[in-house]
Formats: sequence, structure tokens, C-alpha cells
Amino acid sequence: QVQLVESGGGLVQAGGSLRLSCAASGRNFGTYAMAWFRQAPGKEREFVAAESASGAHTVYGDPVKGRFTISRDNTRNTVFLQMNSLKPEDTAIYYCAAGLVPKVDEPAYDFWGRGTQVTIGS
Repeated sequence: QVQLVESGGGLVQAGGSLRLSCAASGRNFGTYAMAWFRQAPGKEREFVAAESASGAHTVYGDPVKGRFTISRDNTRNTVFLQMNSLKPEDTAIYYCAAGLVPKVDEPAYDFWGRGTQVTIGS
């Protein structure tokens, strides 16, 4: 079992940056692939980024490629999402998730956090 808690959300102006964190408790964090998803008001949840357990492999959703970076620190049981060049359309609740492999599909992930709100002002 893994418990995930996101932090770092907030309000920032377009063009700015935010760094989200997801702290994991439980066993064997270093064996899980980690991912970020987001859900904007009135829209379905969408894939943002994922990273393999070792950190050797990452994958990004098209809307965030070149602007967002996922990383992890297995010594601190934490995964990060660095978000740069933010746009109003990045406004959403951001969720982190843990699973066995870094896929873009929600069913690949067994554990989810409750999310953190990110709001981008225009």
C-alpha cells in the first residue's frame, strides 16, 4: 500500500513556474513508476507525465512537452513536477499516481493522491 500526498499548487500568472511535489508513504516507493495527471473543470482527467521506477524512462503528454519535467528522489520518497511557461489552460487539479509501469492510461496506476489545485491567471 502506498499513500500519496501532493503539494505545491497555487495561483501563478501566465508565463510563470510552479513545482509540485508528491510525498509517498508506505513500502517500496523505489519500485513504483510514478505519474502526474490533471483534471480541468468540466473535462476528463488527462495524462501529464510519468517516470519509471529507476528514473531512466519518462513520457509526457503532448500539451506539456518541453514545458514540464517529472523527476523523483527515491531517497526522499518524493516525485516532482516542474512546470514552466505556464498557460491558463494548465489550470486544473493535479494528481500523482503510483503503478508498476510508466503508462499514459489511468488503469495502469493503483494508488492516487487527492490532488492539488493549480490556477494560472491570464
